[in-house]
Amino acid sequence: MCASETPSAYLSDDVDGGPTGGDGQARSSKDESGRKRKLEYPPAPEPLAVPVMDNHTHLNFRDGLVEVSVKDALDAAAAVGVQGAVQVACDLESARFTVRALDEDSRLLGALAIHPNDAPLYAGRGELESALAEIETLAAHPRVRGIGETGLDYFRTTGEEEQKIQQYSFRRHIDIARRLGLTLQIHDRDAHDDVVRILLEDEQPPRVVFHCFSGDETLAAICNEHGWFMSFAGPVSFKANDHLRAALRLARRDLILVETDSPFLTPHPFRGRPNASYMIPYTMRAMAAAVDVDLDTLCAAVAQNTVDAYGSWD
Repeated sequence: MCASETPSAYLSDDVDGGPTGGDGQARSSKDESGRKRKLEYPPAPEPLAVPVMDNHTHLNFRDGLVEVSVKDALDAAAAVGVQGAVQVACDLESARFTVRALDEDSRLLGALAIHPNDAPLYAGRGELESALAEIETLAAHPRVRGIGETGLDYFRTTGEEEQKIQQYSFRRHIDIARRLGLTLQIHDRDAHDDVVRILLEDEQPPRVVFHCFSGDETLAAICNEHGWFMSFAGPVSFKANDHLRAALRLARRDLILVETDSPFLTPHPFRGRPNASYMIPYTMRAMAAAVDVDLDTLCAAVAQNTVDAYGSWD
């Protein structure tokens, strides 16, 4: 694959189409300001010489103008040196999708949870306890290696009662991860202090990952102290995010991971367009530049860290 080509699985002549399908979930064709997004997938990057894994993707979300199968998505990633991924669930529908996908392709591992923004919705319907019980049951699958994404989000959920439900759900997920011996994958948005407080108050699971790390050097120092993994996504490449690059430079080398959070958070210079695991090399190159480390050296460290966090893909 040439660096200028977009993988064929992501090409479409359906110019009138939009993001539909994808197991019932789709990303909006407009950004948060209401502006229409460009829905064509970006060109593939130059392949990595040392392969890594995307430790956070949502293959059940449709974006762009085409619906891409699990196999095609992972084939496109493999062609540029992304040899595996962690498929992450946010609700029961995507948790069921994840378990099916794990049986479909051995290049996937899984993480299951009720997203913090969804927890109040389940609670409002009287379904949170049954949802958590199903998450725990599904997590018995041998290729489910994480409980996540869970955590706190005070950006979208601002009501005090809803935030209390988030905190309760977070503690329940921590307990599930601890009892099952699984990695806890955290969503933390505008809630750093409460996330850290709850983690330290509760008996911790064996491994913790801050998905799409959004903190500064202060949070990075706390993660260093407690051995919590920090996973960096496309925003580390955005011009304005000097605080993320400073945190990355401070982060212990053995705690650094990489992710897409696809189809969201597409790295520079394609911000706002659809994202996919094949875009990881753009983020890896931005990370290597930020820490002034040889790309192959950083890739080797990130690959080993990912196995340390989730176990072997074999």
